[in-house]
Amino acid sequence: MLQSAAKVLSFASATSVSRGIAAGIRHYCKNTPTKLRVSQALSGAELGSNIKVQGWVRSVRAQKANVFLHVNDGSSLQSLQVIASSELNDPLLTFGSAVEVTGILKKSPHQKQPVELDAKQINVVGECNPVDFPFKIKERHGLEYIRQFPHLRCRTNAFSSLLRIRSEATAAIHSYFKDNGFVEINTPIITSNDCEGAGELFQVEPSGPDHADGEDFFSVPAYLTVSGQLHLEVVSGAFSKVYTFGPTFRAENSQSRRHLAEFYMVEAEISFTQSLEDLTKVMEDMFRFATEHVLAHCVEDVDLFHKHVTPGHRDTVDAMLKNSFPVITYREAIDILHRSSERFAFPTDWGCDLKTEHEKYLVKHCGNIPVFVTDYPYDLKPFYARDNQDHPEHTAAAVDLLVPGVGELCGGSLREERLNLLSARLEEAGLEDVYSWYLDLRRFGSVPHGGFGLGFERYLQCILGVDNIKDVIPFPRFSHSCLL
Repeated sequence: MLQSAAKVLSFASATSVSRGIAAGIRHYCKNTPTKLRVSQALSGAELGSNIKVQGWVRSVRAQKANVFLHVNDGSSLQSLQVIASSELNDPLLTFGSAVEVTGILKKSPHQKQPVELDAKQINVVGECNPVDFPFKIKERHGLEYIRQFPHLRCRTNAFSSLLRIRSEATAAIHSYFKDNGFVEINTPIITSNDCEGAGELFQVEPSGPDHADGEDFFSVPAYLTVSGQLHLEVVSGAFSKVYTFGPTFRAENSQSRRHLAEFYMVEAEISFTQSLEDLTKVMEDMFRFATEHVLAHCVEDVDLFHKHVTPGHRDTVDAMLKNSFPVITYREAIDILHRSSERFAFPTDWGCDLKTEHEKYLVKHCGNIPVFVTDYPYDLKPFYARDNQDHPEHTAAAVDLLVPGVGELCGGSLREERLNLLSARLEEAGLEDVYSWYLDLRRFGSVPHGGFGLGFERYLQCILGVDNIKDVIPFPRFSHSCLL
């Protein structure tokens, strides 16, 4: 009997302790702030709740009774307004400083901002001397100025908007390919081939005490890739739709606004096709899908560029999306240039490579919308481009997409699948031994196929109207530039 009573008392005691712990947890949870990104706070998801935001001060204004801050964490262009008692003011609370703010999220009485944070605690995590900081609180710095500070420019409105747009455009391109049955392939960065045939390569050599100068780490000289195309062609022998999206490298000794030594390429290969129309359809559809996605998901960021950086460019973007992309042949392009009253710096004779000035003129001639140019002279294109076997002009089944403000955005072709023609061209160039593996692709189950590449930075220039390619990539690499 006594033992039973003891058990009852023990159970009651344990239950009381458990209830006390549960009550303590509820009390703790009730008072623990919910950590939110600024974009989440601005949506009003936790209105009336105790929240915590972490970010960087974009503006600070002290009054007699209160301190007003705008805090941004990169999740949106708009910053969160913080109102705090002057007692929470801190000499270290300056423009550019990193802070952690805890308080109650409230509905704002002002129409321009949906919510504001009534701060109960402000902790300065990282100091910032506003005198030495190159960006000033009340100045709107141009892209050329902030380009001088590649390690700091992500803290400006313009460049943080660019990075969000870039991220969303990347996601859109991957989504397009996935939705259309393409398989992503990770092509190598270190390779032995020069896909473009221009010879502008970065050679890769080992360093260190265990390696002699000029030693080949691999069995052959190795380079940073200029394109993933040839490796995509390998995989296209087993997969009918493949693509890759990654960095490529060109050792062009140029510091112009059009060139980078490292940039990103979107490349695709399609098997069982004998038509350039199959390639142009994918190019145009992908361009439309990605652009519409960016315009829908980055409204404020795109508006910043179209209103303050490149005013009026939105009309150009809308026209590109509204109209189908016309198609002209290289011969028709040359005729258009010949009939022009424009004085070009470079010749426009048959067989000449189209220069940027020619490409931009052709775009304007066609209504300032993207235009496809097909069937280039055979000798202008690399060994893998399919021979049209037309005479006397002799062209290749190649296509470029030219766009406003940029010129060439995409370049592609049907690939030469006929072993005898491909072998003859490689032999003529003295490359038959180097590309013996490439010839094997034609010997074993070869099919008609084609593909293209799109310069991602040029795409961003096109939709945003940005003139300098160095302003659309986080860390531009170019001739004689400083590397972080």
